[in-house]
Amino acid sequence: MGTAATDDDVEAIPLRRPWRYISAVAVLAVVVWFVVAVATNPNLDFGAVGEFLFDARILEGVWLTILITVISMLVSTLLAVVIAAMRLSPNPVLMSVAWFYVWAFRGTPVLVQIVLWGYLGLLFDQIRLGIPLTEVVFWAIDTNTLVTPFIAGLLALTLNQAAYSSEIVRAGMMSVDEGQREAAYSLGMSPLYTFRRVLLPQAMRVIIPPMGNELISMLKNTSLLSVIAVMELYTQAQVISSSNLKQVELLIVVSLWYLFMTSVLSVPQYYLERRFGRGSSRNLPPTPLQRLRAALDRRKPGPPPAPPTNAVEVIGA
Repeated sequence: MGTAATDDDVEAIPLRRPWRYISAVAVLAVVVWFVVAVATNPNLDFGAVGEFLFDARILEGVWLTILITVISMLVSTLLAVVIAAMRLSPNPVLMSVAWFYVWAFRGTPVLVQIVLWGYLGLLFDQIRLGIPLTEVVFWAIDTNTLVTPFIAGLLALTLNQAAYSSEIVRAGMMSVDEGQREAAYSLGMSPLYTFRRVLLPQAMRVIIPPMGNELISMLKNTSLLSVIAVMELYTQAQVISSSNLKQVELLIVVSLWYLFMTSVLSVPQYYLERRFGRGSSRNLPPTPLQRLRAALDRRKPGPPPAPPTNAVEVIGA
């Protein structure tokens, strides 16, 4: 039996939010205006964008950009772990040296550091290996021969990034409960073994997300090497645009390549975050591939219903 409606029943009426629709329409209008303004701009030569997007010189710059990014991030990450361990060390000398390193490289612009490494030959004619304050020299080489623009750019980006990454590693180490260190020491583990096998793996959950952002920043900071004539992506685009005066078109080409590379680098970062975040949450959010599979499964027709059966109940005597 159903219950009759009374005057005291409350009818729920959804709250109207007209400003949501108004703001959405306004944003879409601005986006459409911008797209139309760019697409119909007579000063933009989209044919030149397509022509130079896969130009051999641009592809060479892309390859060099990726190479610099990979080498700088690998070496700077190793240096960052060492510097972070020094900052956390009870040894006052190691702690002071690490603090000074971070202070110096974080406190000066990376562009200035790049130029200083590029001008290293103005400070030292030769790089020598020998006994100080004597004339005994075992090995010597011209500075400009050893520190080419490519090496100078690698040194500048690597040493600068190591200072920032060391603070990320140190923050991750400090996020691990102190009881983990005490338990490792009680089992007879050395400080180095405890750092490498106990603390660092647990700190990766905190370290991975900001390090992924630093990787993307490193990729974009390679464009600063144009000041010392390293022929990476942006420098190659500058050289091409100086001859055909297609500055804006080449900037669009560079932007498209940077967007592509940063998008590709975001994929392993996402899965690394999931891997090292497994112990922090019972249920990890589904990956994009898992969401796609679930959506496809929902669209599949279900099995047909079973045909009804005419069952006759027989009662035996």
